[in-house]
Formats: sequence, structure tokens, C-alpha cells
Amino acid sequence: MQRRMLTKEDEAAVGADETEVRREDQDKINRFSRLHQREMLLEDELKAKAKDKEDLEEISNELELADEDDKIPYKIGDSFISLPLPQVQELLSSSTEKIEEEVSTVEEKLSEIREEMQQLKVALYARFGRSINLET
Repeated sequence: MQRRMLTKEDEAAVGADETEVRREDQDKINRFSRLHQREMLLEDELKAKAKDKEDLEEISNELELADEDDKIPYKIGDSFISLPLPQVQELLSSSTEKIEEEVSTVEEKLSEIREEMQQLKVALYARFGRSINLET
């Protein structure tokens, strides 16, 4: 990375463009930062839930090849219990539905957070212009 010094004109221009940061501006910046952190956590959670859903669908596909009479080990908590195939398929179906609901809830939260972040960006860029960087 190459560094360069500001010319006298650039230095004067930067000083002229400075806008005083008011308390409400700092509150908006802090709110944006907290929202950004929550957004990142929710994105990670969404990825994990998508992986869980994919795993459940893969297991369901594998169980289609199993015999009706077979007992299938199903994990409940920390233990595996052998259950009949139809019951396991029913449990997998309900687990998949539950994860789909959780995914939609997380997506709604993400949407709300992104909307609020966009509003804060508009307000802060209107006040500070190029002096602030809110790109994530």
C-alpha cells in the first residue's frame, strides 16, 4: 500500500468540509453500528438454519429408500431412539416445517434491520456527505 501526503490545497479542502458531530448524529452512528452487528449475526444464523434444512431434506430423501419395516435411529436430544419409518418421516417433516418458520422469522428481522440501516444511511450521508463511510 502506497501512502502519500496531502497537498496544502487538499488539507485546506478537508478542513473546510468538516461538519460538527452532534449528539443525535453520534446516536445515529452508534445505532447503525449495532444494527450492522445484529445483521451479521442474523446472516450467520440464517446460513446455519439453511444448512440444517438442507440436511433434513437430504435425510428425508435417503429414508425414501428404506424399508417400511425397518427401525430407524432418530436423534432426540442427546440420544438415538429406534422408531418405525413412518414416524421418523413424520418427525422429519415437522422438523423441516419448524426450521422453515424459523428461517422466515430471521429473514423478516433481517429485512427490518436493513430497512432501518438504509434510513440511517440516508440521514447520515445527507448530513456528512463523503466524510462518513457506512458501506458494509
